[in-house]
Amino acid sequence: MKRSMLQLGIVTLVVSSATAAFLPTTEAFNVRAPQLKTQTFLSPPFFLRPGGVVNKWYYDVDFPRGHVALKSFNGEVVDDAGAPVPLHETYLHHWLVAPYYVYGQSMIPITNSGPCKDSLGQHFGLGSETRQTATWVPDPYAIEIGKPAPAGYDERWFINVHAIDTRGAPDKLACAECRCDFYNVTVDEAGSRIGNGYVGGLHCCYDSTRCRVDGAFANNGEPPRKLFLRYTVSWLDWSDAVHVPVRIYILDVTDTALFDGNPNPYCKVEYRVDECSSEDRAKNNCVDMKTTEEMVSHGGDLVYAVAHLHRGGLGSSLHGQDGRLLCKSMPIYGTGQEAGNEEGYIVGMSTCYPEPGTVKVSHGEVLTMVSNYSSERQHTGVMGHFYILVADQQEQALNKPALCFSFPYSWCVPAWMWSNQM
Repeated sequence: MKRSMLQLGIVTLVVSSATAAFLPTTEAFNVRAPQLKTQTFLSPPFFLRPGGVVNKWYYDVDFPRGHVALKSFNGEVVDDAGAPVPLHETYLHHWLVAPYYVYGQSMIPITNSGPCKDSLGQHFGLGSETRQTATWVPDPYAIEIGKPAPAGYDERWFINVHAIDTRGAPDKLACAECRCDFYNVTVDEAGSRIGNGYVGGLHCCYDSTRCRVDGAFANNGEPPRKLFLRYTVSWLDWSDAVHVPVRIYILDVTDTALFDGNPNPYCKVEYRVDECSSEDRAKNNCVDMKTTEEMVSHGGDLVYAVAHLHRGGLGSSLHGQDGRLLCKSMPIYGTGQEAGNEEGYIVGMSTCYPEPGTVKVSHGEVLTMVSNYSSERQHTGVMGHFYILVADQQEQALNKPALCFSFPYSWCVPAWMWSNQM
């Protein structure tokens, strides 16, 4: 009887939202198994005045402990009252989260499996698109954390938050893209002189720098705004269900090591898009396309993929060594003023959720990544990353019985979600 009621409730929900975007995850149905845990945390506070920049690293932050299966991580900037802050007031350049081992003063980072793990080693990370990008890891897969640490070490987590207050800025995009002339800096955070050819990017908007703002905002005497990164984590205890662990790969379009015949990755993280020529403008061809190749060291089933782009991004795609399309991830631009729908900003990225077991990459396969930006104007400090999850094939787990439906389209609820409802 309980199972019938659950079936009816799920079918009603799906039919009522048949025109909405469909994700083959529990989030699509707003259904939660008793074992699923979800908790919301706040980072330590950070403070911003108009034009101000924070790029803070917070260690030993609140996070689920023990041997668990991470299912999603979502974050956003909120004010002291808990209200979401729109991007046109505080631009969230990026947030990153990753685990590490610690013993006394000794720390060992726990990075992902990607070729850029020395510079892009995080487990989760997004930017302005954070509010409308799905991060759910589909069943039966999960990111496994809390495995036994080296003797004497404990596992902890850090968060990096890079945010820019653009209130009162005469050119908000210039501040968000870290244009050096708007920050009036000539040296980077380490004190090294910035080269003449570098006109914008992370080297110019480091912690405590300030972007140009109009006079009324420059010295208004108001106290700095108190803000937080509010982040919500969903997870299961590893023992509560059958899980297939995934490997995290972050690919960077600036890594040209394979093109150059260099055995060591060279991930520059960011790059510049120059304004298109008058000839291209006349042909309505102001698109900057950047391509690179990245190797996946350990293959398996591709279960999730999403690109990370900055404002001006037009989309990104990932292809197998034989040219097959693995994922196309497109930006969602806002159309309003409210948080999560800010006009002109990328407020979300489309994600790829292949049917389990249908999209595979091989050990050592070389993938091609394409990143497209508008070149109607120059863009500085842009990024072109792909975040993918790859799992070993686990036929037994994939064939675990599930509660399946065929209307309005074929979909299944994993067994662990409904078996305890009987």
